[in-house]
Amino acid sequence: MKAHDETMMLRTPFHSRVAEACEINQWDDWKGYTTPRAYTEVEQEYFAVRSSTGVFDLSPMTKYRITGADAERYLNRVMTRDVSKLKPGRVGYTIWCNDAGQVMDDGTLFHFGAGDYRLCSYTRVMDWLQWSSLGLDVSIEDETADVAALAVQGPTSCAVLKAMGFIGIEELKPFGLTHHAFENTELMISRTGFTGDLGYELWIEPGKAELLWDRLFTAGANLGIHPIGNDALEMLRIEAGFLQAGVDFVPAEETVREGRSRSPFELGLGWLVDLDKGLFNGRRALIEEQRNGSRYGFVFLDVQGNKPAQHSFILKGKREIGSVTSAAWCPTAKSNIAFAQVESQYGRPGEELIAEIYYQRELIWTRLLAKCRVIERPVFSSPKRRQTPAPDF
Repeated sequence: MKAHDETMMLRTPFHSRVAEACEINQWDDWKGYTTPRAYTEVEQEYFAVRSSTGVFDLSPMTKYRITGADAERYLNRVMTRDVSKLKPGRVGYTIWCNDAGQVMDDGTLFHFGAGDYRLCSYTRVMDWLQWSSLGLDVSIEDETADVAALAVQGPTSCAVLKAMGFIGIEELKPFGLTHHAFENTELMISRTGFTGDLGYELWIEPGKAELLWDRLFTAGANLGIHPIGNDALEMLRIEAGFLQAGVDFVPAEETVREGRSRSPFELGLGWLVDLDKGLFNGRRALIEEQRNGSRYGFVFLDVQGNKPAQHSFILKGKREIGSVTSAAWCPTAKSNIAFAQVESQYGRPGEELIAEIYYQRELIWTRLLAKCRVIERPVFSSPKRRQTPAPDF
């Protein structure tokens, strides 16, 4: 448990409202910002997203504004996907690699208009982005502190936004974005999220953040709205099958020991690699890996029992073949789910493996060998997430 020390950490623009709502006073450090692990009960917050609406303060997410005549060309140089296919008014999930084809980070790329993009990510890579822009007409600005953001997620999220007066929000397509007037400023709404459910992300200038929070919770008062913290989001994203940088993979520029980073193919992200688009960072190494095969594979596991398999080793018989990166009991799916990296010759759907789990009971560490089965896809994906018009109840 971490006590709330306001003197040591940065505060998000929503901090006054977040601190007031955080009844249990448990906090995390997100890139220097104080953020709540939970507000009341983790399970209550989890079910708010799965049954009504949960609100998460994502302001600490790193945000880079990338503009200029060569912005598209530049992004195609550093990203593995073909950025030219991302049309204005759309958002795309993307990754970028170092020269060795190892993933530096993943994130979302917002295309506002010709030569105007925003990249949102976990890591801070301003120096690398600027080095990669040499010789191109492009400007890169860190606007992390200049944009406040909320994730508004769950089956009634569209209804909440409609109750705020955002006419036509139900017509916004997945990975689309739109702009609305709000208190003499502009509010951007994107149909994006990290929960696998219907949801939106709201982006606004910091000076209007508290007012946005107040209006949002007033509009959602009869629709089950509830703030959620990091622990609930962790359960939600694991259930939905979303990777987290710094947890499921070590960003390539942060590795200390050789062999700790991973390629897109080793993380199950090969679908984000377009080897036909021309030169981009890491392309040569990725072509070689595709030819020779990968060292590791990424798998979803359904683990027997209800003991979280976090940090467990994965065994085939008595042989260690990999390790778990994330794990959680997923209430909606009623499954004990883990993400794991295993040697590439293992991990075919349906394969039976063993998770070597250690847990503490009455101050004694106990070893448990739990059977687990490789499953083909995440255990949760709401049809509402893709439904257009979105359900507005």
